[in-house]
Amino acid sequence: MRGARHWDARLHSFVGGLPTTPADPWLRRLTTVADHGRVWMVAGALLALRRGALRRGAVRGLGSMAASSAVVNAVLKPVFGRRRPDLDAHPVHRLLHRPLTTHSFPSGHSSSAGAFVTGVALECPAAGAALAPLALAVGYSRVHVGVHYPGDVVAGLAVGAAVAAGSRHWRRVRPTAPARVRTARRAPALPDGEGLVVAVNPRSGPADYHPAEEVRRLLPRAETWKLTADATVAGLLEEAVRSGRARAIGVAGGDGSVAAAAAVAIGHGLPLAVLPAGTLDHFARDVGVHTLEHAAAAVVSGQAVEVDVAEVNGTPFLNTASIGNYPEMVRRRDALAGRLGRWAAMTVATAQTLRRGMPVSLLLDGRPVSVWILFVGNCRYTPRGLAPAWRPRLEDGLLDVQYLRADVPFSRIRAVLGSLLGISHRVSGYTDSQAERVRVVSRSGPQEVAYDGETGEAATEFLFCKRATLTVYCCRTE
Repeated sequence: MRGARHWDARLHSFVGGLPTTPADPWLRRLTTVADHGRVWMVAGALLALRRGALRRGAVRGLGSMAASSAVVNAVLKPVFGRRRPDLDAHPVHRLLHRPLTTHSFPSGHSSSAGAFVTGVALECPAAGAALAPLALAVGYSRVHVGVHYPGDVVAGLAVGAAVAAGSRHWRRVRPTAPARVRTARRAPALPDGEGLVVAVNPRSGPADYHPAEEVRRLLPRAETWKLTADATVAGLLEEAVRSGRARAIGVAGGDGSVAAAAAVAIGHGLPLAVLPAGTLDHFARDVGVHTLEHAAAAVVSGQAVEVDVAEVNGTPFLNTASIGNYPEMVRRRDALAGRLGRWAAMTVATAQTLRRGMPVSLLLDGRPVSVWILFVGNCRYTPRGLAPAWRPRLEDGLLDVQYLRADVPFSRIRAVLGSLLGISHRVSGYTDSQAERVRVVSRSGPQEVAYDGETGEAATEFLFCKRATLTVYCCRTE
């Protein structure tokens, strides 16, 4: 330890003796801008403007930075108690305007940099690699202005990276590999989309996104129709199939639109082309169709897979169905989306529903239960808990049943705290099981059922089960 401190001090003196360069004022500005993690907050805000991996990376990075700062400032600095370097021999023009009185080891600026960049890299490696030089520059700037030894910076970067890596225990990283599927019978190859009828839902996805022109560019011989106010996905595709124009059908829209198209495809034994154009596109991501180009390539080559389809009271769904407070949440979200935007509307709708929601009394396969919310997933979801995100398989033949009991005191508060700690599946009140069929009877009167982001008609009895498989165009690379 004594030898390490000696070399640490010598390196600090070496950096202090470097000749004056135009970089000196920029490094001092950088270290000041990085105070309290401000540079990473700005970077996180910019990343959060984009959907998908960048937004998830921003959330993980900022959360990791907050946790790392708490560990460094509240635990490690007081424990090690290392004094700041002596600045008497350090160039005056590099020094900060205000002297620091806190302990030196490890560097808080470096821990924030390591935590944020590692958190981003876990979700989006390319973005993490792009930000890594900035993190190293922030760390070096602390030595350059004299307030830290090099060892403080290295330790800070290591602590931040370790905290971010440990965040995978609480918030699992979405895998890049698609869910496991069945090998499909070869679907017809459709050059330039000839024989494919595509329904485009302009109400899906961002307000400024119009995928119809892109679909026509990628598949110029496909028959592409944009839904009008009085048309539906199912109605448009049914008419095309009955007229004999369709060798396959496609849909450009969100999960609700995909589920409607899937019902038509199953009913007529046709393959389905899923062209992701919704807000979340849960099914498209799980099956491995990430872009319109990916879907178009599969249609042209005739590559396809087979996946499970579930149904509730005869209506198919591809992701989840639920009873309880979630259908009300969806209804409130849709009513507010035009004024607030989809994401803000979902936040407001969630707050309103949780505050005003009432428990629902159900018979679950004959067993009486009182629940706040009941999820039924098409195949088993992960991570476990009340915020399932993805599926490792799309061909397990099972329904994933999860619910939050209302007869357990403070179950909603426990579920929220459990989600923050990554243990919501272990808190009292959470229950899960898997089955091939589930019968639900409401003892609280008619209840709405929500499936794939849409709401269905109210009923008092619900039968969830598996339906015939669905053939989906998809190029598999594994």
